Amino acid sequence: MNKVNDDKQFLTKYLNNASPTGFEASGQQIWLDYIKPFVDEYFTDNYGTAVGIINPKSDYKVVIEAHADEISWFVNYIKDDGYIYVRRNGGSDHMIAPSMRVNIHTDKGVVPGVFGWPAIHVRKEGKEDSPTLDNIFIDVGARSKDEVEEMGIHVGCVITFKDELSELNNKFYSGRALDNRIGGYMIAQVARKIKESGKVLPFGLYIVNAVQEEIGLRGAEMIAHRIKPQAAIITDVCHDTTAPMYNKISSGDQVAGKGPVLTYGASVHKKLLDLIIATAKKKEIPFQRAAASRVTGTDTDAFAYSNEGVPSALISLPLKYMHTTVETASKEDIEQVINLMYEFLLDFEPDFDFKYIH
Repeated sequence: MNKVNDDKQFLTKYLNNASPTGFEASGQQIWLDYIKPFVDEYFTDNYGTAVGIINPKSDYKVVIEAHADEISWFVNYIKDDGYIYVRRNGGSDHMIAPSMRVNIHTDKGVVPGVFGWPAIHVRKEGKEDSPTLDNIFIDVGARSKDEVEEMGIHVGCVITFKDELSELNNKFYSGRALDNRIGGYMIAQVARKIKESGKVLPFGLYIVNAVQEEIGLRGAEMIAHRIKPQAAIITDVCHDTTAPMYNKISSGDQVAGKGPVLTYGASVHKKLLDLIIATAKKKEIPFQRAAASRVTGTDTDAFAYSNEGVPSALISLPLKYMHTTVETASKEDIEQVINLMYEFLLDFEPDFDFKYIH
């Protein structure tokens, strides 16, 4: 199989696999199996974060990181009549739930279900209820709580939307969980490019696919303390703000198709960010800028404030319709994020002085 087909097969398999927060193991195994040929060593931690290492004996450690988990739901309450009510696992959107197909993950296997909703014929015009956590429900074709439980469904079972990766106009990928398994794909491609180029890095590179970002950056928090890197480059998604109903005044102006987004903020180390920008300009890689108030809301914050402070920066992929089943990203942007990380790593010298004050 050639490289293009191999990459596409990995991307499709990895994106279509369910990897909800706290239950990322199957996706992590797919990712690890793909990256193993491109690294010297690898390890996983107790909660499922996976790490591939190039030059593991080096004392100087640089991290490139993405997070592996996707938003989902938990079974929260099963009514006597067989209907299932849910609670969020991460930032799942109750507004889009009605009429969605779902997979309920049980010890007996996956059970299909649907988020039901009353037909338009029976709703009172002008007095329609909006979807809320109190009224959205799942139907698995059961008429009693006992029948639901016989399927293996119980309180605490995790639920994911059933949707698969597709393409739009041959320019965009669209599907669920691009936030942020597309990041896992991108850092894996960086590892592949380094391996296939034959380039030797003057430091240890830790390719980190972290768990549990969606509920508080927890996987990054744990792994940052274990690795203790000297620098970290995080990749995640940010909002494309060109679609209808976005406010550029409050959300900034980021466009899918115009390149990676580089964020300014307190947790982003300005000297590291300047190095990334210098690489982008030198290699003529297009990029955009964004500003974060207080925190970036990404694993950048967890790495930056770990240990005694780790110089960290964020390279984001503009994404349309975040936390839906049709998250949409530009193919060209994906390649540019990969190229920017790769070229930065080739440029970076481990004797760089990150201190602001001497």
